[in-house]
Amino acid sequence: MPHVIVKMWPGRDEEFKTDMARKVAKTVSDELGCDIGRVSVTYEIVDKDKWGETIYKDEIKDNPNLYHKQDYEYIDGKMCVDGMPVE
Repeated sequence: MPHVIVKMWPGRDEEFKTDMARKVAKTVSDELGCDIGRVSVTYEIVDKDKWGETIYKDEIKDNPNLYHKQDYEYIDGKMCVDGMPVE
């Protein structure tokens, strides 16, 4: 307790993921007041071209349990900010 899952596009190396996981675990342990050894962090890598149909549609859009909302949406299969496509 607790377990954090980070879902992201491919392209980050192991050093980056290890460093980020340590930072996420530290923040979670500090905020919850638990030992950092009780926190686990995993990554799920999702291809960029599948993000909209898998993660955004199934886990982000209209999710009442989402506490930090993204600034993008998907329109016609493309990631958009303020209605404009972005990379």
